[in-house]
Amino acid sequence: MSVVEISNLTKRFGSVLAVDDVTLSFEPDVIHGLLGRNGAGKTTLMQLLTGQDFATSGTVSVFGATPVENAHVMKHICFIKESQKYPEDFRVKHVFKNAPLFFENWDAAFADKLIGEFRLPLGRRIKKLSRGQLSALGVIVGLASRAPLTFFDEPYLGLDAVARQLFYDRLLEDFAEHPRTVILSTHLIDEVQNLLEHVIVINEGRILVDSDAEELRGSATTVAGTARAVDAFTAGRTVLSRQGLGSLAQATVTRLSAEDRSAAAAAGLDIAPVSLQQLVVSLSGDADTAAAAASSATTVSRKGQER
Repeated sequence: MSVVEISNLTKRFGSVLAVDDVTLSFEPDVIHGLLGRNGAGKTTLMQLLTGQDFATSGTVSVFGATPVENAHVMKHICFIKESQKYPEDFRVKHVFKNAPLFFENWDAAFADKLIGEFRLPLGRRIKKLSRGQLSALGVIVGLASRAPLTFFDEPYLGLDAVARQLFYDRLLEDFAEHPRTVILSTHLIDEVQNLLEHVIVINEGRILVDSDAEELRGSATTVAGTARAVDAFTAGRTVLSRQGLGSLAQATVTRLSAEDRSAAAAAGLDIAPVSLQQLVVSLSGDADTAAAAASSATTVSRKGQER
């Protein structure tokens, strides 16, 4: 049974359509990546899933029930965001003292270990923390909560590269021992791509990709060479993006067969795999082209793939 089931979910803010007829499911014990540009609808979608806002239309089911004003559902959820708010008179130690009241799976020993690794000053007031320290506070709470459904809405952006890698390492290590459903929203796609088991790409409120991560990584290829050879090879194919410089060009196309690769090589074209970040950038360009391309680039439907 899916942890989250979303059906025809729409959210409007006046004339702005933030979430557009989304149908999705999130499977248990999987690390999902929720990817897209700024303003794509990622945060709005997560706020709907965590009962922080009301849908304009459609339905959301979390652990089999609506999350809105539902204490039973909410006690199984941890939502950590970059702009996390705490009472101004709180010190860091007060956050960890109160955490067990909100998270029934709270692991104090794990939290203490992370506090030391992230060098977080327990006695400092929240309002005196640097951006990096605030980010560290958020990710520690998210990890040590061990909530069955944990959202990370880019809280790690304030961390330096070393601290971000520490977060990724600890997440993977703890997930292996204590599986749960994790949803990571991030712009740092190249950094997290090896963490992700399932990828969802959203653009202008619509779902472009809902795919197994491994399936998605192999769904596109870049071909490069003379503009004439590239254009001849890509004619009739789904082209996600194309760049040219003088007489040279490169294009990102959807899945190539072994015969296609042989034909490209015979035409003098160089072939290279496409990183997850490059693919997301290509898919999130022009919305109409991206939607058509995404349908060809993956073999899964917007409703997900049977696992």
